[in-house]
Amino acid sequence: MPSTPQTPARARPRAAILVGLAVVAILGMAAGARPHLPTAEAIARIPPVIAVHLAAALAALALGAALMLIRKGRTFHRIAGWAWAGLVALVAGSSLFITSITPGRYSVLHLLTGWTLIVLPLAVFWARRHDVVRHRRTMMGLFYGGFAFNLFIAFMPGRTLWMLVFG
Repeated sequence: MPSTPQTPARARPRAAILVGLAVVAILGMAAGARPHLPTAEAIARIPPVIAVHLAAALAALALGAALMLIRKGRTFHRIAGWAWAGLVALVAGSSLFITSITPGRYSVLHLLTGWTLIVLPLAVFWARRHDVVRHRRTMMGLFYGGFAFNLFIAFMPGRTLWMLVFG
């Protein structure tokens, strides 16, 4: 049976994330905004559900990045993977209570929430069944596709992260 690499094509997703962040920064500066650290009063104005969502998303982003870089199948990977899955579930679950784009209704972004709530348990199931290929593909899709895409969306002008960093 041929051996497959643990984390294929690592450089491409990292480059895509860096390019995405650079695009957000350039667009922000083009719009006349200057990046800065969030102030305590700006953080205090965030509604609690968005604060939970944001904190869990940032923690999942950091932990997910670490998981993409480490050797897979070891004890740390398993423990951190469960923590990451819990954070992702919290991010998806909390997003069900955020309807600020279309007040009182779900937006197109909530389709990703539904997808995450279906696919995340499947990825855990595949890991427990030792179906490494499906598990890897699904988790990498959730991390790079879900978080990279949503990070870009979160930094659009007028959104909470935009206001914290550029507003």
